[in-house]
Amino acid sequence: MRGNFEYYNPTKLIFGENSVNKLKDELANYGTNILLVYGGGSIKKTGLYDKVMNALNEANKKVTELPGVMPNPTLEKLYEGIQVARENKIEFILAVGGGSVIDYCKGLAASINLKGEDPWKKYYLDMQEADCECVPIGSILTMVGTGSEMNGGSVITNTEQKLKIGKVFGAYNFPKFAILDPTLTYTVPRYQMVAGIFDIMSHIMEQYFSDNDDTASDYIMEGLMRGLISASRVAIKNPQDYDARSNIMWIATWALNTLVSKGKTEDWEVHMIGQAIGAVTNATHGMTLSAVSIPYYEYVMPFGLLKFKRFAEVVWGVESYRFNNDATLVAKEGLRCMSDWMKEIGLVMRISDLGVTPSNLDDVVNATFLLNGGYKKLNKDELLDILKRAM
Repeated sequence: MRGNFEYYNPTKLIFGENSVNKLKDELANYGTNILLVYGGGSIKKTGLYDKVMNALNEANKKVTELPGVMPNPTLEKLYEGIQVARENKIEFILAVGGGSVIDYCKGLAASINLKGEDPWKKYYLDMQEADCECVPIGSILTMVGTGSEMNGGSVITNTEQKLKIGKVFGAYNFPKFAILDPTLTYTVPRYQMVAGIFDIMSHIMEQYFSDNDDTASDYIMEGLMRGLISASRVAIKNPQDYDARSNIMWIATWALNTLVSKGKTEDWEVHMIGQAIGAVTNATHGMTLSAVSIPYYEYVMPFGLLKFKRFAEVVWGVESYRFNNDATLVAKEGLRCMSDWMKEIGLVMRISDLGVTPSNLDDVVNATFLLNGGYKKLNKDELLDILKRAM
């Protein structure tokens, strides 16, 4: 393991079927004025809303509702939430939904008590830490993928500037608790389920494809990826298979709760490209990642050949002797196996299918932040070349 690091994660996980029944007990630890935040209203159709409200009422909480958080939460929605929270003197935020809702709530939590500064500039453009008191958050997860239930990530889209930016807050802004009931994910539409599965895979690969050293983190990630691939094949055939859905939910949490990043430099360029595509097209996040991953990894593979060879052998079971132990051929076969799996579960493989056109390619390039944690730092021309290959 390279470098020195500290690891601390304060989020309490409450996992399993009917775990929402523990909500009342957790609420006892927080203030009276609660902001209940959710998305388009699916929680009312599934009956989850009634369960949550019953727990809030039994805990004698005063509830203000903030519905309508969209899949790519906007800056306008963030400003709306700040106003609502201040007017109602909110002491605790309860996020019920997928990663977008929880992401949004972290940005909101850090902004309610922010005085005299614009949260967009402070947190998302300047990447500063919060120097005000963050309102505590709790979460009930209904769709897996982002790992937002156990990390500090918050992604906000500025539609006017065509920018989608993620800010990673410190542990002070992690959810205090996260309720994870795999059965709550049964009703997620197939398209969103599959997008979430690849978001998980991409989170792991962003951390795995950096450095060529042999770390404990790499071994953990290889196990997580193999488990995800196996569970995904079951879940697409039977979305209500509890074992598959519970494994996917658990892997999603551990893929991005900062554990496996320790000792790694990390890449994250695929996410930067995907977020830029999302800012331009408003496409589903996981699909923006799937559409660019194969072209990106094919491009950077020669610069991290040993790790790509290992990925092929350990994760995809490629037998090197069948390719005369040629590292390049083995690595390419690994990416072919990954591409086949992606098609098998129904992922989008082309950015043109997400609304990217030759006329807005420059917008995507201009909205992409170029990082240097991976095997190859791209320039704008190389990025454009990758995007063209992804069309």
